Amino acid sequence: MNVEKLRQHANQIFQAGIAAANPYEAVKKHFVLNEKFSKIHIVAFGKAACAMANAAQELIPVNLLGDAIAVTNYENVVAVENVEVVGASHPLPDLAGFQAAKRIAEIAKNAKSNELVLVLISGGGSALIPYPVDSISLEEKIAATNLLLSCGATIHEINCVRKHLSQLKGGHLAKMIFPAKCHALILSDVLGDDLSVIASGTTVADESTFAEAVAILKAKNVWNDAPQSVKNYLENAICETPKFIENVENTLIGSNLMSVEAAVKSAQLFGYEVIHYDYPLCGEARDTAERFVLSSKRKASFLKGVGGFTFITGGETTVTLCGNGKGGRNQEMALAFAIAAEKHGLTNKWTFLSGGTDGIDGVSPAAGGIVDAGTLQRMKNAGVKPAELLENNDSYHALKSSNDLLIIGATGTNVADLQILLIQTEGNS
Repeated sequence: MNVEKLRQHANQIFQAGIAAANPYEAVKKHFVLNEKFSKIHIVAFGKAACAMANAAQELIPVNLLGDAIAVTNYENVVAVENVEVVGASHPLPDLAGFQAAKRIAEIAKNAKSNELVLVLISGGGSALIPYPVDSISLEEKIAATNLLLSCGATIHEINCVRKHLSQLKGGHLAKMIFPAKCHALILSDVLGDDLSVIASGTTVADESTFAEAVAILKAKNVWNDAPQSVKNYLENAICETPKFIENVENTLIGSNLMSVEAAVKSAQLFGYEVIHYDYPLCGEARDTAERFVLSSKRKASFLKGVGGFTFITGGETTVTLCGNGKGGRNQEMALAFAIAAEKHGLTNKWTFLSGGTDGIDGVSPAAGGIVDAGTLQRMKNAGVKPAELLENNDSYHALKSSNDLLIIGATGTNVADLQILLIQTEGNS
């Protein structure tokens, strides 16, 4: 089997994982009206908001449908019948998202006791509906978010801080909705599917504290750089986030693990022996890539003559910025994998894909990268020094030079990342 066929298979396996997180089908499967309500309102936010809202409005009788809004990133905006669609910025919030968040709060507060607010949540929701507390401006909250995104903080750490600066997150939205019924259908982009973390847990009671939020900023060495209003609020807040919320139901309808399982089935259909690798994948992207290379090399040495096999995993790595280049965690991992493969002598025919299921990796048009044993030579032929670009966090331009960017466009869903390594063992073609 040649490398081009391996790359084709990797792409198809990746697409199978994305298809398993189809938000429209997930809502259709899980939303069942078992109670009678005088009115049903739709509040959707996240990268899958339009598809989820579309499914919901098809299921709700027109005479019962009340207010309906879907807030998504600009790349995923599509018209939805009977639903107000708002485009907003991700990963850094913007004014459009702020105005949409205020509209969501208005719907929540106006809902009556005999009504249902159907909340449809997907990845990216935290950034898309910023609603900072009154003493913190949107610009100051954006500055705090940017600090967290640039210092290697995990999604749990980022969202802990976000919750304690927000009027919607950390259970505040569900508290606003009461006494109306709140039912949230949640598409998870968080490893372990902790509902209190997904989109910063707008409909889930929050166990974290202001003290923890302060500790995170200090541990990541960004406390001193945070806006003074943020520091003042976190240190002096009196009322904690809601620890108990009445009349709310939360249902998980899709996750990274479900997509990994779909990718595994796809690989098996192609005839690969599947090896589950270190799930869920986390840690610094470039370090994780090197460990991946070493592990796969050891395994390959025992499988000569067996045929092709694949490592499949998923998760969410982090990147600590030390340069000023372009590219997200998946592109950085793909570039680091190619460099480590050469360094450690991974000699088999192989292809490695690391991609975001949302189709967007960092601030770039790529979902990630797909590399092979010829990647570094193609970069060098283009006059690029791969190691230097990696140090500058410029994986985008490195992979672009070798034609190894994974570009699929916005997918309309988001369940974190998938990693797929296909290896052709010696003696097989």
